[in-house]
Amino acid sequence: MSETSTATDAPGPWRRRWPMIKKILTYVFFLLVAGLLISLARNLDWAEVSRTLRSYSAETLFMAGGAALASYAVYCCYDVLGKAYVGHDLPIRQVVPITFVCYAFNLNLSAWVGGIALRYRLYSRLGLRASQITRIFTMSVLTNWIGYLWLAGAIFAMGWITPPESWKIGATALRFLGVGLIAISLFYLGLCRFSTRREWTIRGHEIQLPSWRLAVIQMLLGAANWSLMALVVYFMLSQKAEYPLVLGILLISSIAGVITHIPAGLGVIEAVFVALLSGEMSKGSIVAGLIGYRVIYFLIPLLFATLVYILLEARAKKLRKQRDDSEPPQPAAR
Repeated sequence: MSETSTATDAPGPWRRRWPMIKKILTYVFFLLVAGLLISLARNLDWAEVSRTLRSYSAETLFMAGGAALASYAVYCCYDVLGKAYVGHDLPIRQVVPITFVCYAFNLNLSAWVGGIALRYRLYSRLGLRASQITRIFTMSVLTNWIGYLWLAGAIFAMGWITPPESWKIGATALRFLGVGLIAISLFYLGLCRFSTRREWTIRGHEIQLPSWRLAVIQMLLGAANWSLMALVVYFMLSQKAEYPLVLGILLISSIAGVITHIPAGLGVIEAVFVALLSGEMSKGSIVAGLIGYRVIYFLIPLLFATLVYILLEARAKKLRKQRDDSEPPQPAAR
């Protein structure tokens, strides 16, 4: 009996090697993030960034910064909503810094780094299971895009955007697209309100419909975040274009950036804004405003997020050490 038990309880080769593999993967992850940050910094024309910011008044920068701060605060509510959806016991004071870090890295270095990798790392170090983190991430993505659907649908359906003649989609087609987007968002809302079946299993992953009230909050939070992002652009364009037009163009350029898989939509957002705003402003003014928008909304938050990330890693290491020290010693094997 004792020999059988010893053979059964003996850890397999993968379990014995896992601590070393985990340590190596951690180092690789840190090197990847550091490499991406260095690459981003080297590819920026810092002199142009400095000239652009110096050309703005303090009032404009203050209003744009306030709108950016409000947008990040709204986005941090996404994972607070995920807390209510999943039902985990992490306090909000721990959830908000993680969401802020993930969003800033997501915007600058792609969803794989910020939305997925960092979220899994930081939440798992605080004790959440992979299944819980997956549901938090799913709730965040849904909140963002459900808000996008009905807001973009309303903008397009009202005819506030007139596509250039060179585009394959015309004004009428864009209105029909808007109606379709609104219909999709309403279908989701109706599903959360009236569906009798609340859970599905797809490829081993359990999907649970949120409550109707939670879905409404999702739509409001998602739309509020997109609206505040557009407000930053509106201020950085010196309010020379109408806000609904700026909002509509940002929504179009954002989906174009997602389709092209370019981190931060670099170049894509500029191309769409120039194409749709060339009749309202000069190309130089548009590009300068978008450079300012990237600095205010992307780069400055990324600098703060990097510092917060380092603090979160240090705190997680300290908490883990305290937890290990508090555990009772295991009895010696006989």
